[in-house]
Amino acid sequence: MSGGAEIDFAAEGLLDDLEGEAREARRELLERLSDEGVSLEELRDAVATGHLTVLPVERAIAGDGPRYSAREIAERSGLDLDLALAFRAALGIPYGDDLDEQVGTEDDLDAARRMKAILDAGFPVEEMLRNARVVGMATARVAEANRELVVRNLASPGDNERDLADRLVGTAEFLLPMGTEFLEYAFQANLLELIKRDVIGAADLAAGDIGGVVERTVCFADLVEFTSLGEEIAPEELGAVVGHFEELATSIIAPPVRLVKTIGDAVMLVSAEAEPLVAQSLDLVAAAAAEGDQFPVLRAGIATGPTLPQAGDYYGRSVNLASRVTGIARPGSVLVDTATREAAGEVGLTYSFAGERRLKGIDARQKLFRVRRESERREVLGRPDE
Repeated sequence: MSGGAEIDFAAEGLLDDLEGEAREARRELLERLSDEGVSLEELRDAVATGHLTVLPVERAIAGDGPRYSAREIAERSGLDLDLALAFRAALGIPYGDDLDEQVGTEDDLDAARRMKAILDAGFPVEEMLRNARVVGMATARVAEANRELVVRNLASPGDNERDLADRLVGTAEFLLPMGTEFLEYAFQANLLELIKRDVIGAADLAAGDIGGVVERTVCFADLVEFTSLGEEIAPEELGAVVGHFEELATSIIAPPVRLVKTIGDAVMLVSAEAEPLVAQSLDLVAAAAAEGDQFPVLRAGIATGPTLPQAGDYYGRSVNLASRVTGIARPGSVLVDTATREAAGEVGLTYSFAGERRLKGIDARQKLFRVRRESERREVLGRPDE
């Protein structure tokens, strides 16, 4: 007799508040999971937390292979236990407090072995953990986006738990291999694009100064009055605004300019060349304006100077300055510092003095300029633009 048939799920209270087809569908799902080895306690918890429908997907992704504790994974992989724990935490999926609980899979063991091999090849622990944090944050966002895609498009009014669970499992089994291949493609394509832009000169090699501080032009562009907009419209509408903003940015930004990240109502752009970044920032602001009154106005601030690339992000005075300049730019404008004006030049661009400002956290007063395309030039008399 199967495990599911031995359990009276109604007596256990797992069918409460359900009638008819929905009740029978849950019973069938509970029996199936019990037959597959899920304990009654796990089933109780899944029902209580609303996790029952997605429990089959969890099992499909994790697989039914051997399970290892954190301690066993460290021993089998050769990683120091503290390092194995730090690696998982950096990925955003830490082990629990019980290091002897068998929650790890063969994939977890393989990942630990790969980490050990990379460290044995001579890569520093600190940098590998930093890299793991970046990978963890990036893939968590990818996973969340795909989860939303599946759940929103597969669930329909009137679904029962059994049918939706079957549909989710089938979709996960179909999409997971494709998604993995797509991630591999995106990673390789982006890595290739970054390598194409790398410049390593003989002087850099002689000095051993590779991967350090570089000269970069940095831009932040944000949606004006986004916070107040959030008080006026529903969260779903606000999410649509952010999504369309990201769509505009990804459709306009192109090499050598790089879209580093989105930060809610803002995007961060970086380029080794100032002129393309200035031009694309103007395009982005213009594209937002072309959306009409239904879309917030954009503004942008740009600065140029020494910048430290680290773990997929950028740090330094030019980053801070660009952020501060954005904060004082007028809606619909692009404001740049002196270094950016000099680096971008005046071919096709025109600048108007926007005043000399002292900005929070910046040690010296900054001369700022509003930049426009030459075709948009207009006379400004008697006062600064900003």
